[in-house]
Amino acid sequence: MSIAVGRLRARPEFLRVAAGRRVWTAPGLILQTRKRPEAAAEANCRLGLTASRKVGGAVVRNRARRRLREAARAVLPERGRAGFDYVLVARRTTPSRPYALLVEDLRAALAAIHRGVDG
Repeated sequence: MSIAVGRLRARPEFLRVAAGRRVWTAPGLILQTRKRPEAAAEANCRLGLTASRKVGGAVVRNRARRRLREAARAVLPERGRAGFDYVLVARRTTPSRPYALLVEDLRAALAAIHRGVDG
């Protein structure tokens, strides 16, 4: 079953996800997640992307975010869960990591983070 993927846009939304403290670190990315209590009737998940200056200059950070966005586009509709917010954080290896491995990192992170979580 495929679900719709919305976007996180405002800083408070990102901070709420980070405060949820459900984090998985993979070689190519960091996945933070939070189940939205107000999302009982919503059939979508939401995605936020971030890359700090530690990743590199503006061009490198933009490339990292584009690569994370494409990996999420490939994985989240099938592996994401409705009612959850996800934040993908770029790491220094994100811009140069092979795309197939980046997709596998995201799949493994989603599987690990949802292990034992109902909903």
